[in-house]
Amino acid sequence: MLMSRGTFDDVPLATLFPQLTPAGMEAMRVVAGTVDATRVKEDGPRWEWAPGHAVCPGPQPGVAVVLMADVIVHADAGDQLEFWLQVFWTEQGQIAVNAAVNVACWCETDHASHDIAELTLVVDEGTALAAAFTEGSERLVGWLVDPHDADYWRNRAALPPRWTR
Repeated sequence: MLMSRGTFDDVPLATLFPQLTPAGMEAMRVVAGTVDATRVKEDGPRWEWAPGHAVCPGPQPGVAVVLMADVIVHADAGDQLEFWLQVFWTEQGQIAVNAAVNVACWCETDHASHDIAELTLVVDEGTALAAAFTEGSERLVGWLVDPHDADYWRNRAALPPRWTR
């Protein structure tokens, strides 16, 4: 799916999420501003969205991402630490918000990467999209202020440090 890129002000919220109220859109804009202000070592705020996923694509394997922010911190020796926030359609056709911290794998068996910390909130009658987006964004901001060292996160998850491979 073709993804568009830009600042959060460029994101066509009414097109992507027609069920959002104006208050919900404003709440998402405010918290996205907090995410953007917390990003590190990037060329500026960048969000990606897929207008083709505004409507649930129906049953499919995996997820269909509607909106995302991805903060990648590269280190020496090919190491990588990634923080992300996604709004997506689940395989069951529900909209959900996911925030995660991911590190490159240095295990003896190469798993490619590991999710170290993760929060997923499914939007339903009890959880509004704006509230789930706010909670996911706040969690992401909290992780972004933690150390930007992949080995810190690997140690937190009891994974091998990068120099053991």
